[in-house]
Amino acid sequence: MNSSNSAASTARAAQDSKAFRGLARVGYAVLGILHILIGAIAISIATGGGGENADQGGALEQIQKSPAGVVLLWVIVLGLLALAVWQIAEAVVERDPDSKKKWGHRIKFLGTAGAYIAIAATALVYALGGQSQSSESSQSFSARLLAAPAGVALLVLVGLIVGAVGVAFIVRGVTQAFTKHLDLPSGTARKGIIAFGVAGYIAKGIAVAVAGILFVVAALTHDPETAGGLDAALRALAGLPFGAVILWVVGAGLALYGLFCFARARYARM
Repeated sequence: MNSSNSAASTARAAQDSKAFRGLARVGYAVLGILHILIGAIAISIATGGGGENADQGGALEQIQKSPAGVVLLWVIVLGLLALAVWQIAEAVVERDPDSKKKWGHRIKFLGTAGAYIAIAATALVYALGGQSQSSESSQSFSARLLAAPAGVALLVLVGLIVGAVGVAFIVRGVTQAFTKHLDLPSGTARKGIIAFGVAGYIAKGIAVAVAGILFVVAALTHDPETAGGLDAALRALAGLPFGAVILWVVGAGLALYGLFCFARARYARM
């Protein structure tokens, strides 16, 4: 058996495990918790409060301070790692007959896995009693990139990629493409889940797209402090005309995306 067949058989064995599938579904549920908290922080900023970071770090810090927070943080770590492994397994067993589509799907699965691993790593820091400033991480990443040869072009490329991810979320929401990966119930429940998904995907897409724009601005102005990840993106929305209203709507949309993630934990095809 060659290494490719071995990897595929291992991936299928993981996906056939009921326990592993259950843990991966927990991953979707904890994503829901994080997005609801981020949405709540964004709404707090829109209404004049919001000292916390409106990103995964801010949400995880709130969980860390809560009763049984450390236990929940470890559940988040395990659930997201299982979800990441599931995405990697999907990439391995992907068999679309169209070669370009196959590799496109694989890149998407692996990119999603990387995002889940990054959030799990941040959750691990909090579970061990530490803290993480994702905005500072984004700024230091931007500063290091700007200092490299062709750094401006590279940071613009990063911004365009992040922006493209945001646009992809918006398109997925508008076209309801996410429903292809769900076994939804019928009736009112189906309509409600789809509505949450549409609103959530669009809101998350807007926030991610703005984060991408900030990376481009940081590159063109040679100011790495402009790039601050999701928190900076949401605060940038607050600075727009009618920004408080826009941020409130986006925050509510992120919370709805969180509720959609709970439905996804139950109805995702796995």
